[in-house]
Parts: sequence; C-alpha cells; structure tokens
Amino acid sequence: MRHRLPRVREVIADSGFSKRFQEFVRTVCRWAVTITANAKDGFKVHTRRWVVERTFAWFVRYRRLMVDYEYHTETTEAMIQAAMIHRMLRKLHPNP
Repeated sequence: MRHRLPRVREVIADSGFSKRFQEFVRTVCRWAVTITANAKDGFKVHTRRWVVERTFAWFVRYRRLMVDYEYHTETTEAMIQAAMIHRMLRKLHPNP
C-alpha cells in the first residue's frame, strides 16, 4: 500500500479496530496508527456519522459503484461525482 499511497504517514482508526489490523498497518504498511481515544485534540469523531453512512448507501444504488470495477481511481472518482450530481438534480427537480 505504501507505493500506492506515498503521502500517507498516519492512520487514525476507531477504537473498534482489532489489534490484528493495527499491527498489520504498523508492520506491513509502516504507518503510525492513532486510536481515536488517543488522538490529538484537533481530531474529533463526527457526531453525525449517519450522514456519511447514508451517502455511502446511496452509492450502492449505482451499479458501477456497488463493486469496484474500475482500474483507475480517477474513473471511480468521476463515477462518484456523476452519482452525486444525479442525486442533487433529483433533489432539485423530483419527478411528479
């Protein structure tokens, strides 16, 4: 993962992640792992987490986003943008 994400230096994880995952990130990826309970004061857990989860649930309605079919991350990013544009247009002008 280090060659794919060269700018990542630290992973901030929820306290629910297992020790096995934390050790994997530390040893294999060689990134620092900070658990949210031990995170710096600048980091705060999102109080309305359901908003993010609901957005991801909307993505499941689009076939191309249900499974990662794309080879390039730019293509996936474009599909997410198209899905959100479609979602916002439906909010602005719903079908009668």
